[in-house]
Amino acid sequence: MPRVEVELPIAVPPETAWAAVVDVEAFPACMDSVDSVTITRRTDDRHRTSAWAVRLKGSVLQWTEDEVLDPVARRFDFRQVTGDLGEFVGHWAVRPAPGGHSTVCLDVTFDIGIPLLADLLNPVAADALRENAAQMLSALERQLLAADAQLSAPLSVPPPTREAEEEPDLV
Repeated sequence: MPRVEVELPIAVPPETAWAAVVDVEAFPACMDSVDSVTITRRTDDRHRTSAWAVRLKGSVLQWTEDEVLDPVARRFDFRQVTGDLGEFVGHWAVRPAPGGHSTVCLDVTFDIGIPLLADLLNPVAADALRENAAQMLSALERQLLAADAQLSAPLSVPPPTREAEEEPDLV
């Protein structure tokens, strides 16, 4: 089965990157190719099921996946339980990087589910998934860096308005 692995260093602490990675329902707001993600079931803090719709080269792929989150290792594994591909399994991971930063990784193994066309379609699908994964990670990076910039910006107090300076004395 083809495998796609994409990783991206991001200049935020691992805890910050991890919080963004596991917040999959926020992905559509920052990732153009992700139409929707809905967590449909939570059995506990580590196990959940989510439904996805992602645009890939002009087509919409839909699937439901079971996810197992490991916050200590900063990794979550997923496996398609229903969907458009024959098999879709992988993980997201956040690793510490130098300078207190992070490396975010998306690793996917898939099978298109059409054995007679696999040799023809697998390389095309792998390229499309690789491109999509890179776009998703770049969008995540933009979101995290924008949020980090907002947090580190100095707070400014607006100057008093002229009206407040010139209030007439009431006698």
